[in-house]
Amino acid sequence: MDNKLWTVIENNPIIAAVKDMAGLKKCAESDVKVIFILFGDVCNISEIVAEVKKEDNIIMVHMDLLVGLSGKEAAVDFIKTHTKADGIITTKQSLIQRAKEIGLYTVLRYFVIDSMALVNIEKQNVSCGVHPDVIEILPGVMPKVIKKVCKISKVPVIAGGLISDKEDVMSALGSGALSISTSDQAVWFM
Repeated sequence: MDNKLWTVIENNPIIAAVKDMAGLKKCAESDVKVIFILFGDVCNISEIVAEVKKEDNIIMVHMDLLVGLSGKEAAVDFIKTHTKADGIITTKQSLIQRAKEIGLYTVLRYFVIDSMALVNIEKQNVSCGVHPDVIEILPGVMPKVIKKVCKISKVPVIAGGLISDKEDVMSALGSGALSISTSDQAVWFM
């Protein structure tokens, strides 16, 4: 592993996926080192990031869920210029590419809903010139699929979605995921 994001995730395998202000306040009380911001808009994203930004943590903004910014590369520039975020999460490869160009960490999110989605991950991993720092697969409560994705992925895998207890965490990590992301606040304090 050759970047700070991987090291921080490996040493702190629970990622807080925050979806509202109440969750943001709760997250600030935890020892979580990586935070996925899953809400906000162009007017308040700077304040949302500043609310939980500390020197020793990594804040990632989910571009696809941010209201008021288009899915264009300029939106990534906005995050870099106007917030203290360390990186982005998205399902769009063009945004991953732009974020890498300007020095942001990147999480490429995949929804694994059928066998075709799994095939697409493999195809993109082989043929695509875009290389995120990590990929996140959802839902994260499918150990068999996590193992398959870990085998075909050239970058570490985060399992997210529907993870709600220690058994889910241990199953995902035991299947090869580097870490998990969850909006379940009880898991943030495990």
